[in-house]
Amino acid sequence: MSDNLYTFGIHRNLKPADLFAYVALDETAKQLGLDDLTAAAAVLLGQADIPVAGKFAGATAGTSVASLTARKLLPFKVAVRLPMITSVGLKGVRIAFTRNLGAFVGRMVPVVGEIFLAIDAIQIMRHSLTTYNRLAKPEDRLL
Repeated sequence: MSDNLYTFGIHRNLKPADLFAYVALDETAKQLGLDDLTAAAAVLLGQADIPVAGKFAGATAGTSVASLTARKLLPFKVAVRLPMITSVGLKGVRIAFTRNLGAFVGRMVPVVGEIFLAIDAIQIMRHSLTTYNRLAKPEDRLL
């Protein structure tokens, strides 16, 4: 990095790395809103943290608030088997199939939340990089 110093908002004499940190914080504050709160809530409601008895060996332990609610509100059987992501880990993604619409919706709630949060993280970094490169001198720019 160079010895160039920058100003960002009320912050003065910032090194390039400090400038990037402030830009990233500013872009994060701009991006976060009600959509992010909803996405985070979907992820949390989809956590299988409610104990359930009578599951088969190898099944994901517990169930989620989203799954319980969706099964109660959507007790319909569908003609085709719908794929559900039951767990993601070092061993890979486990997929199960169901004809129960409520089970499918309940399992998809956290997946949709995680997708929205990932999109937000990508947008924050893209905007941070663009803003930083616009403010920085050519020798301090990234990518």
